[in-house]
This record gives sequence, structure tokens and C-alpha cells, in this order.
Amino acid sequence: MTAAEPVRVRCPDCHRDHRYSSPRYPCPCGTPVAVPLLATAEAAVLHRRVWDEEWVAVRCGECGEENHWPRPEVGCPCGTLLRPAVRTADAPPEDLDRPQPATTGTRPGATGTDQADAATATDQGERVPAPRSGDVDAHPVFRPVPIRTARDAVETAARYLSWLGFGDVVPQVVHQPEPRSGSPAGPRLPAGTDLRGRGVVAQVEPSTLRTTLRDVECLWLNGLTAAATPVYFALAGYTDEALARADDLGIPLFVVDLAGEPQPVNGPARRLAAAGPS
Repeated sequence: MTAAEPVRVRCPDCHRDHRYSSPRYPCPCGTPVAVPLLATAEAAVLHRRVWDEEWVAVRCGECGEENHWPRPEVGCPCGTLLRPAVRTADAPPEDLDRPQPATTGTRPGATGTDQADAATATDQGERVPAPRSGDVDAHPVFRPVPIRTARDAVETAARYLSWLGFGDVVPQVVHQPEPRSGSPAGPRLPAGTDLRGRGVVAQVEPSTLRTTLRDVECLWLNGLTAAATPVYFALAGYTDEALARADDLGIPLFVVDLAGEPQPVNGPARRLAAAGPS
């Protein structure tokens, strides 16, 4: 199996199956390089980020140069963040993954209804779907950029909202006592920096802490005040209470992986990613 081929990633919490492919990064020699995945190993659940462990060494098969790229992650719709197993540059050749058996994503003893639900969950677990139909040239594919700092996360969210069709998206400072701890290293953003654009108000949480119910409700109130669509972006995912409340309020929630690609984690986010702003 080549590094770019998709592997099955199963969530241990809700048992959804996802098909995931590593994003490609440009080696200095010009060759696209993807983090090799191990199809035979189980994905790990990410409970808390340690920024120094967010990178993996990958050796270019063309020139042999070793570079560090973001460790792959998959955001499950149930709110769990998953890390597929990877093969690092110093791993022995025998650790290469073997072809995995065909799977339908169902569990032993599952009923026909369970199988239908599992198939739907697999479809929902794919990476960000294509935006609204129309001229492909008028709406090109979103190009992710690796996230290394908190500012990168904000810029990625702004680019993604612009890609969806929201205009004039810019950061705006909201005065708060202190920013949340656990933010990645780099240029420090003002506490409470959010994004505003035509018809949208968004919050970006770049810390290693899961977004809470209170965070989601505050964004909802901001959306009401601005008469705009509220959208949330987080690096570390959301608490169960936050996920449930966002579904009730119709707030799109996205997880941004370190490859710089937003992934929808609830129904409103999937609909927004598929259709763009109305």
C-alpha cells in the first residue's frame, strides 16, 4: 500500500468507520510527500494535545531527505479526535502495513437498520465534502496549509470561510480577561480574537482544550446580535455538551487538523461545507 492510499479508521467510541488519506506536502525537491499510514494498527484517541508531539518525521522516497509534517488526525462526528497509526522515517521496513481486508463498516450481529446507520456514518466521516454544485473553476478545491501557530489556525479559518463564499472575513478583537491556556507556540493572538465577515461570525479555538458548552452558546449570542451565521473552529474538538447544544442551535462545528484542513463534526457543518452560504 502506498502512502496516499486511504485506510480505514474506526472510532472506538461510536464504532463509525472512516476512510482517510494523508494530505500531501511539498518536499524541497518538489516531490509530493504523504505521511505513511499503518492500516493494520488501531487509531488512538486524542484526549489532550502535547504540541511537541504533533509532528512526525517523514523521509522523501525520491531524494531521501527527512522533514517533519503534521501528524494525521481524523475528526469523528461523535466529537472524538482520532490519530491513525503512522510509519515514521526511522521505522524498519517490516513495519509497513499489509493490505487490509474488505469491510462494510458493520459490527457482528448488527441488524439491517444498524448496517444502514453505519453506512451513513461512514459517508459522514469523509473529509470536507465538495461545496455547492456549479462551475468548478469558479470554486476551486480548498488548499490546506500546515498549522504551526495559533495565528495559522485563525488564518486557516478565515481562508476557509472565504472559500465557502463569505466575503470580507477579518479578525476582530473581543476583550476578555485571559486567553485559554494550552495554545501552540508562536505569535500570540489577542484574547478572544474572532472572525467577522458578510453574513458570518466565527470563533477560532487554537488551544489544546476542548471547546465547552458556554463557548458555543456565547458564539450563538454573537450570531444573533450580528444577524449572521455563527461558525466554530477548534483544534482539540468539543465536549459532548457542546456538540449537543450546537446541534440544537444549528451551529456548524469544525475541527481543524494540523494539516490545515477543516473537517465538519456535526450536521450543520456538513450542510454548510456542502452547500456554502445561502
